[in-house]
Amino acid sequence: MKNSFFPLILLVAILSFVSCEPENKPTSAIPVPVNFSEITMQGELLKRSMKNFDRLEDDLYQPGNIFSDKHPTISLEWPGDFEGRTILALVLQAQATHRPPVYLDEIMRILPLKFNTAGYLGAIQGDTINEQQLSGHGWLLRGLCEYYIWKKDEKVKKYIQDIIQNLALPTRGHHKDYPIMPEERKSNVGEMAGTSQNVINNWLLSSDIGCDFVFLDGIVQAYGFFPTPELKSLIDEMIARFLQIDLVAIKAQTHATLTGLRALMRYDEITGDQQLLNEVIKRYQIYRKQGITENYENFNWFCRPEWTEPCAIIDSYILAVQLWQKTGDAEYLRDAHLIYYNAICHTQRENGGFGCDNCTGPVDLQLKVKAYEAYWCCTMRGGEGLARAIQYNYFTKDDNLYIPFFHTSAATISMGGNQLMLQETTGYPFNGRTSFTIEPKSGHAKIMVHLFAPSWTTHHEIRVNQKSIHFKQENGFISFPLKVDETLNIEWTCELVSQTREPENTLNTQKGSFAIMYGPLVLGYDGPDQVTFSEKPVIRQLDDSNYEVSDKNLIYNFNSVYQLLDPKVKENTYQKQVLFLYK
Repeated sequence: MKNSFFPLILLVAILSFVSCEPENKPTSAIPVPVNFSEITMQGELLKRSMKNFDRLEDDLYQPGNIFSDKHPTISLEWPGDFEGRTILALVLQAQATHRPPVYLDEIMRILPLKFNTAGYLGAIQGDTINEQQLSGHGWLLRGLCEYYIWKKDEKVKKYIQDIIQNLALPTRGHHKDYPIMPEERKSNVGEMAGTSQNVINNWLLSSDIGCDFVFLDGIVQAYGFFPTPELKSLIDEMIARFLQIDLVAIKAQTHATLTGLRALMRYDEITGDQQLLNEVIKRYQIYRKQGITENYENFNWFCRPEWTEPCAIIDSYILAVQLWQKTGDAEYLRDAHLIYYNAICHTQRENGGFGCDNCTGPVDLQLKVKAYEAYWCCTMRGGEGLARAIQYNYFTKDDNLYIPFFHTSAATISMGGNQLMLQETTGYPFNGRTSFTIEPKSGHAKIMVHLFAPSWTTHHEIRVNQKSIHFKQENGFISFPLKVDETLNIEWTCELVSQTREPENTLNTQKGSFAIMYGPLVLGYDGPDQVTFSEKPVIRQLDDSNYEVSDKNLIYNFNSVYQLLDPKVKENTYQKQVLFLYK
């Protein structure tokens, strides 16, 4: 294939940005996450990941059941979607948890037997382009690309190339006519799984408005391996159309929007086009101001607060971390913490899957369960989200070690030709106590450590081998140098701030309402009556799960929306008040 490979250095840089597994990590202009193979997760994040992995190996996701013809009410409308999301989740969870997937090899064996004669899933594309078929193959391409990164399987390389050649490239010239005017879309229809709607400009459109750009994420990742002028032309055409959309006016699906933005981030890293990053930032801010709920979940569509969707929640978490990588702006890490603890951790259910909630803010002061599990999409997207949460614990750049999240874990950190062994133990987000043990594995190293210190932390102290040391606090991080030529015991202590805050989604959330926070945690009340306050409440932590909230002589017991596989979180019976009003 003509022009099939970038120069080696550029390719490695691309792979490292998209959280792949390069064999040798190069010097980077931005912090890059450590490889999956270098982290051993422990604690609550491991428990979540293993439970999700268990769910992904239940009967529903086993080789005889994951293909579209086994789910006629959902997957036949979305060929490639159920399959692609499952493969992607299994590939990433296997690497993040170091647990061999039981059924993945058999799924990959059966997959080509399900392809049509053109080498993809579903019907052969004719004159009418089914955007749900493209969207589903966006996830299939993502899954195949991550599998190829991991296993270097040449058969999978051909699957990717066939999908590009026979499904993607024939759509060139049509994306410029993708319907983006509000009057062209049926914007008040659609169920959780998404359904096909009207035909305009040779496009069979979906109720998941904008899901054409889920496909974009898959083809951009494929382009990182197999670039051709033809594929670049298609990507450029799709991006140009995406940037023409008024996301709010068209009531675009937020999941499709955020996945499209992640595609632009990938392409920015390939092309070095700073303008793409600027466009991502602008649209992320639209989402951040108009598309989130008050516990940091999402409106499924802009201007339609009907339910939330962990698919989009995972997208927003990954995108926030990537924006911090590229810009150095710690406000994006602030968002990522809030999304992880109040949205991802709330929407994972007892069975390990992920489900949908109501949209707190516009109407409801209470947080409720809308659907126990969206097994056809969100459970698998949760797999990627948890795997990335594991990988995002540690980033390096030259001799700088960045720790933007805090989870009990162990890691081997490779920096400047040296290897360091690191063990982390933390009480965050319930308290401000975190300890690290760092020891040299090969040689000695001089490094700069950067610990994320969000705005809800104060009164910091760093002690190395029981001696208090000086540190700098800037750009959202606490930073200090270390000479690692022996075992070092590092203790970081801080206080977590309790506070009330005004609505995050100022355009849509009820005026005059406020949330109650402890550190990054949204607190809520699950008593029988709705609580109102006569004055600013006083908040006191009782233990990791319970908080005393006082209003003059009245005292209420609150807890956080964060939950770890709590069986009480179910439809019809669960609710927690998370927004409050003054009397």
